[in-house]
Amino acid sequence: MLKIMELRHHTIKFIRDWMNAQGFWEIETPMLMKSTPEGARDYLVPSRVHPGEFYALPQSPQQLKQLLMVAGIDRYFQIARCMRDEDLRADRQPEFTQLDVEMSFVEQEDVLQTIEDLMTALVPAVTPHKRIRSPFPRMTYHESVERYGSDKPDLRYGLELVNVGDLVKDSQFNVFTAALTKGGKVQTIRLPGCASYTRKQIDELQEVAKIGGAKGMAWMAIEANGTVRSPIAKFFTPEQLQALQSAADADPGDLLVFVADKPAVVAASLDKVRREMGKRLKLVDKDEIVFGWVVDFPMFEWNEESQSWDAMHHPFCMVNPEDVEKLLHNDLEGVRAASYDLVANGYELASGSIRIHDREIQQRIFDRLPYSPEEIQQRFGHMLDAFEYGAPPHGGIAPGVDRLIMILADTDNIRDVIAFPKTQKAEDVMMNAPSAIDDVLLNDVHLSINKSIKSSKE
Repeated sequence: MLKIMELRHHTIKFIRDWMNAQGFWEIETPMLMKSTPEGARDYLVPSRVHPGEFYALPQSPQQLKQLLMVAGIDRYFQIARCMRDEDLRADRQPEFTQLDVEMSFVEQEDVLQTIEDLMTALVPAVTPHKRIRSPFPRMTYHESVERYGSDKPDLRYGLELVNVGDLVKDSQFNVFTAALTKGGKVQTIRLPGCASYTRKQIDELQEVAKIGGAKGMAWMAIEANGTVRSPIAKFFTPEQLQALQSAADADPGDLLVFVADKPAVVAASLDKVRREMGKRLKLVDKDEIVFGWVVDFPMFEWNEESQSWDAMHHPFCMVNPEDVEKLLHNDLEGVRAASYDLVANGYELASGSIRIHDREIQQRIFDRLPYSPEEIQQRFGHMLDAFEYGAPPHGGIAPGVDRLIMILADTDNIRDVIAFPKTQKAEDVMMNAPSAIDDVLLNDVHLSINKSIKSSKE
């Protein structure tokens, strides 16, 4: 743990020195601010002097750093503390640290190249034994999901997904044809040298696929003599079986696994299988960090629960210039944002975008989200007003410091790289936080506790 804390210290010091050398100013932003939608629940702080009103702890300094651009700060950065009240997992904590970056008068390429230069200099400086590949590969969001089943793929190995819908649409296998008829897709992954897998091993893989939502997973083993061993082989002609092998570039001794379902389910399920097989086949080199850029994310995503459109990243992303007409005609599914993610070894390491700096475009985005005019003014009026003063074109990004150090330190849990982490239940077991508050303090902030709600510790 001491070595990890030392690595963390050297990493943050390197970042600060490097950003300073590039002409960035480090500016601190408030921890007590307004509640605005950032993708997760806010942590709220009741006000003593304003009864019934609350501050929110910042999920990110997003709006604040954009306001700094309007104010004339051309290059800003901050080692920023951020808080999000969301369900936890191995790479999430309630409070985390990010390198917050914003620049004026830039295009997407300027932001990407700045962070790529930083990472290329940082990694060998703090972890000389690590290897990286440069330049970082780039792919669109659609290409990433199509090839890897994820928008944060591990690029250290192949095992790419192959779409075989056109090859199986005329087969006699109803599971495949039914999925295609309903607008779904059929994809496969070639698992090299795994034709000898036992039924137990295949069943284990099927359970992995089910974690992603699949109802099942079909398979075909290519025997040494080229014949196909599979419970579904009888539903395909010899020509169809050969076409599937060719499409997947399969050799004798390989195993093909298939998932047929809605596109999102196919992607999530085969992503789980791909990650599992990367470990089983020992394709993961812990001393290699493979960065990559994923660009052209959708601007909007459909929320089934609320039956409305949400911003995939946040509502301040600039629309891809080629898709402005789609926005004007409410073809929201086809609108891309000028947004980008930095991925590394299967993790999303940073997310950013070129921002909207024009009030009219920003208003159009808000109007297509589930906010009333009054709510837009109440939550975002300060941003819209600021744009009236002539905001410069600007863009930024925010690499996660904790996740970066997690990768550098060869651990797969973010708690390992934080000095005082919270548990999976967002508890600090050393300080016994969260804890009950004395009634006197509650009265000071004009709150009372509903006694019918029991603490999870009772």
